[in-house]
Amino acid sequence: MNLKTDNIGDIVGKDFRTAAIFKQNGIDFCCKGDRTIEQACESKKLNAEAIYKAIESLPSKQNGSIDFNIFPLDLLADYIEKTHHRYADEKIPILLTFLDKLARVHGGRHPELIEIRDLFNESAQDLAVHFKKEELILFPFIRNMVNAELTNSEFKAPNFGTVENPIAMMKSDHTVEGERFAKIAELAAGYNPPADACNTYRVTFAMLEEFENDLHTHIHLENNILFPKAIILESELRSVNA
Repeated sequence: MNLKTDNIGDIVGKDFRTAAIFKQNGIDFCCKGDRTIEQACESKKLNAEAIYKAIESLPSKQNGSIDFNIFPLDLLADYIEKTHHRYADEKIPILLTFLDKLARVHGGRHPELIEIRDLFNESAQDLAVHFKKEELILFPFIRNMVNAELTNSEFKAPNFGTVENPIAMMKSDHTVEGERFAKIAELAAGYNPPADACNTYRVTFAMLEEFENDLHTHIHLENNILFPKAIILESELRSVNA
C-alpha cells in the first residue's frame, strides 16, 4: 500500500490492524475513509509522519488476522449479516434497558445520560430498518450477481436501476450513525464513567464502547470492501451482457 496516496479506507481494507492506529488518533476510518492520512491529519492537527511511522512499524506477519479482501462477495455479505447484524440485534435490547435505568436513576445528577439514551434509541430504530434493507434487498442482489458470474448466466438488471442506488442509501445511513455515535462518545466522555458511577453505569459504558467499535468495523467492511467490489462486479456483468 502507498500510505501517502491511498485512502484510509483502502489502507484499513488491506490491513485491518491499522484500524487500531486510526482509532487511537481519533481518525474515522469507516464513514470518512475516503480521505488520505494527510487530509485526516490536517483536519485534526495531527502529525501525519507519526501515523505513517506507526503503520510501518506493524509486524509484517498479520498473525492470523482475517483478510476480508479475499472473501467472495456473497461470503462477505453472509459474514456481515451473521456477525455484525446479529451482534447488534443481541446487544441493542440490553443496552436500551440499561440506558433507560441509568437515565431514571442517575439522570438528575448526570443529565447527559438522558441524551445518550435518546440518541441510542434513535440509533436502534434506524439500524433495525437499515439491516432489513440490506438483508432483503441489497445483499440478495449481491448474491445473485455472484451466482450470475459463477454460472455464466444472464445478469438481470434490478428494479432499483443499479446497485449504486441502494449503496448510496446505505452509506448515507452509515454517515448518520457515525455522527450519532461520535456525539454519544462525546457525551460519555470517551466512555469513561464518573467517580460516582455504579456497576451498571460502568458496564453500560463498556458495552456502548464495544458496540461503537463493532459498528465501525461493520461500516468499514461495507463502505470500503463490499460496496466498491459490488459496483465493479455489476459493471463487469453489464459489459458481458451488453
